[in-house]
Amino acid sequence: MANRLANTLVGTLVRALTSGSVAGLATTAAVAVAGKCEAGSALGPVNATSHILWGDAAGRQDKASLKYTVPGFLLNHFSAVFWASFYEAWFSRRGTPRGATKTLMKPVLGAVVVSAGAYLTDYYLVPKRFTPGWEKRLSGRSLAATYGMLALGLMATDLFNAARRK
Repeated sequence: MANRLANTLVGTLVRALTSGSVAGLATTAAVAVAGKCEAGSALGPVNATSHILWGDAAGRQDKASLKYTVPGFLLNHFSAVFWASFYEAWFSRRGTPRGATKTLMKPVLGAVVVSAGAYLTDYYLVPKRFTPGWEKRLSGRSLAATYGMLALGLMATDLFNAARRK
């Protein structure tokens, strides 16, 4: 029993590393594109995430740096893997037992639910110091698109595998 639980947990975490990495890269790309369009700096929103470590000065950084860009990227990436663990545990097709009906409805709705949960947590439940910092550089419209990319990144592996099977 304990061995089965450990295998399930390890499998979920391994899948979360994959889907979370895709989601982390997708959200980083989304904030970079939005940052370039809205604020003239693709790295500004990425750097802004490091405000968790460096305070409000991070939100004003436009150029690549070890101090702001690397921690900003890594904090976002770890966050995406964290949210992916919920997605993989509750909604992923890859975690569905053999023989069970595997439709895309569960992962699509699940990714939207997890992404909405991430947004609510990021902007309504945690202290301002622990927000992604993107709000310092991006419009609400771009934030919505970024959380949409989080959802798409979470379910990307499921969508890819479903397309490959057909």
